[in-house]
Amino acid sequence: MSYLHRTLPKTSLRFWSNYLVQMRPYLFFVSGIVGLAGMSVTKGFDLLTVPAILTFIVLFFSYGFGQALTDCYQTDTDSLSAPYRPLSKGTISVTDVRVVSATGLFAVALVLCIFNFYNVILCILAILGTWTYTYVKRKLWFAAPGYNSFIIMLLGLMGYLAVIDLTLQKLISIEIVKLAALVFLSYSNFVLIGYLKDISADRATGYLTFPVKFGWNKTLWVGDLVVVLCSIIYFSLVESGLFGIIIGITATLTGISGQLHAHLVKEKKEENSAYAIVSTVRCLVLWQIGVAVTFNPDLLPFCAVFYLFFELVMYLRPMKEQI
Repeated sequence: MSYLHRTLPKTSLRFWSNYLVQMRPYLFFVSGIVGLAGMSVTKGFDLLTVPAILTFIVLFFSYGFGQALTDCYQTDTDSLSAPYRPLSKGTISVTDVRVVSATGLFAVALVLCIFNFYNVILCILAILGTWTYTYVKRKLWFAAPGYNSFIIMLLGLMGYLAVIDLTLQKLISIEIVKLAALVFLSYSNFVLIGYLKDISADRATGYLTFPVKFGWNKTLWVGDLVVVLCSIIYFSLVESGLFGIIIGITATLTGISGQLHAHLVKEKKEENSAYAIVSTVRCLVLWQIGVAVTFNPDLLPFCAVFYLFFELVMYLRPMKEQI
């Protein structure tokens, strides 16, 4: 008992309000919709079941716990690029955030593993990836976006496994493989383009990211290719269904608009990267929504409300230049 008393954070309303900022609530929607899309491609999926509801809830919040834990290991660069964050300001401690984040991730993993024991492997990989990501970001410019994206891709697979009925389909399907590829590439682009806002801070603190090594333009060229590949994968997965096609076209145009803006902006500096970064998040969320409503049209009303809340929370984020 005395050990727990020493290690558990002295939580309060002030702590939780600061911790919520550190979690980046506007990105909960990324892990939430990735998980929902993963569930939606299973045959016989019904959102109104206990496994589906609980899986969606824990995956929705999983991003925040993972993000807060990652931030504990990169306070050096965040103090320069995101001084508004509570860890950067010192209003919450690294120790407290680690304890709460690790506890939250364990709870998420426990729920997912109860519904499918195969998720044990994926949860271990995701938690280890989250714990070691900062080292990869600092040292391995060629691996960091994919390394981070692999963790998010696992969330979709966890959702898939949590609700799959093996009497209706095989453990692995072509749909989940294509969806995993779509998540991996689209989130990789979010990470890659997201690094544009941190170039000077990362350079000053020794993080060898892709933009630090190769610059703004070459980073965008890679992003251009990724948007094209994502669109091809999406439309190979969503071959029919009016809403899925419309949403897919909207997502692709959103991604293209962000890339073009970053290419054409007169001053290629961190402050002017926000639109491109937000566009990568929007097209990722829209692609996942398109998959979900194509495979389960009953999800359309839920996804419409979900997206509206996503935009609202994005609008209310504390720093418009930060994602």
